[in-house]
Amino acid sequence: MSLTRREFTRRSAATGAGVALVGSAGVLATAPGALAAQEPRHDGHGQGHGDHEVGYGPLVDDPDGLLALPAGFTYRVITRTGVTTLESGESTPSNHDGTATFAGPRGTTLLVNNHELAGPRASWPHPVPLTDGLVYDPAASGGCTVVEVRRGGAVAEWVGLAGTNTNCAGGRTPWDTWLSCEETEDRAGQNGMTKDHGYVFEVDPADRRANRAPKPIKALGRYAHEAVVVDPARGRLYLTEDAAGPNGLFYRWTPPRGFHHGRGRLRTLADDAGVLQAFKCFDSGGRFVDDLSRATRIGTVYGVDWVDVPDRDATSVSVRKQFGDGEITRARKLEGLWWADGGAYVVSSFAREESPVQHDGQVWFYHPGRRTLTLKVLIGRNPDPALEGAFDGPDNITVSPYGGLVIAEDGEGLQHLFGATESGRTYPIARNQLNIGTAEEPEYSEFTGVTFSPDGSTLFANIQVPGIMLAISGPWKRQPSG
Repeated sequence: MSLTRREFTRRSAATGAGVALVGSAGVLATAPGALAAQEPRHDGHGQGHGDHEVGYGPLVDDPDGLLALPAGFTYRVITRTGVTTLESGESTPSNHDGTATFAGPRGTTLLVNNHELAGPRASWPHPVPLTDGLVYDPAASGGCTVVEVRRGGAVAEWVGLAGTNTNCAGGRTPWDTWLSCEETEDRAGQNGMTKDHGYVFEVDPADRRANRAPKPIKALGRYAHEAVVVDPARGRLYLTEDAAGPNGLFYRWTPPRGFHHGRGRLRTLADDAGVLQAFKCFDSGGRFVDDLSRATRIGTVYGVDWVDVPDRDATSVSVRKQFGDGEITRARKLEGLWWADGGAYVVSSFAREESPVQHDGQVWFYHPGRRTLTLKVLIGRNPDPALEGAFDGPDNITVSPYGGLVIAEDGEGLQHLFGATESGRTYPIARNQLNIGTAEEPEYSEFTGVTFSPDGSTLFANIQVPGIMLAISGPWKRQPSG
């Protein structure tokens, strides 16, 4: 049922501009003028003042030149391209991206790690190996690996999916599998591919046999997929598209009547099963919103309608180009998704000429019951990304068990993991110190795959290039909500 503009306007007036805040993540509103990392105050003895200080203090340079962390925190390298190897003896593939954790057998932790490798295999020194039975397109270089961290610290890694293209953020399912998303629209015959790409694939970290003969879930559409989450109550899937010219879309897939989710069930669907739709937003005055970048105030609430996708497989026209002006809402670089608090946190990475006020990233919250989209975090334009102190370009996100969000930075200059508290204050968690450029022109790769271990004790994250998976531990604490 469509949420009419009149109904949305009435609800907004009744709830104070429609801002309804639920769950552990609370407000998460960051004022554009107060976006620099806010370090705790200290007295002369280095002790914090009270329980209202944010974060964990300033970052301390790593003598090994890899990861700066707050005092008291440590890291461990879990996998590293060109250094660690798979069970087969081949190198860990490069370009780590989206990651999820799962409780494994006998106290182990399982992680599924996407590898964002685009185009033909010859382009990459360390593509995902073409493991027998796990290959979709033998010409493609991407896929994902499964990493097992055992008690005592031993690590094993094997291929979960191979022969796919530009595997990006992806997403975890409530039934403990992984959805690996291809951020591409390459067709057979393009960039050396022998099959069409731009699909979602399901990977089971606990059952290697279930991953044999990989099959794309075509019901979810063919486009530049970024991330996906599942609404456990309603069974719907929400997906982001990282694309431009025109900007990408936020999608919803509703399963067919009588369909029940479970391990491997998505791959049994017909190619046209269910309904794939793109979102269309309007403000409290009933005015259509053409792009999310129009919002420049924290707490902005949009009503959301959903519009059917005409040709989900993009037979001749890209999905996002099948809509005319006024039919759907767009956003530049729709990135990470995380399901929590009864809805989906959605990242729109940055905006320039399409926005009334240039900014370096937004985080929205979509509430499926109210059919509203609320702006929670707005990151102001970072004037000098080469200097420590401010953040830009949010990408992968997770909701922290200690309150608020943890965000992987994919911007210009320095690259961080940073937190945003429930009251909207930001603070640093880590900084990538691995210079892959030169001394004169330093370059630092983005962070990806930010996610906590099932017990919340360890924060896993990746440095995408060359491909390093890290486990961060330390004195985690509940962040203040006010």
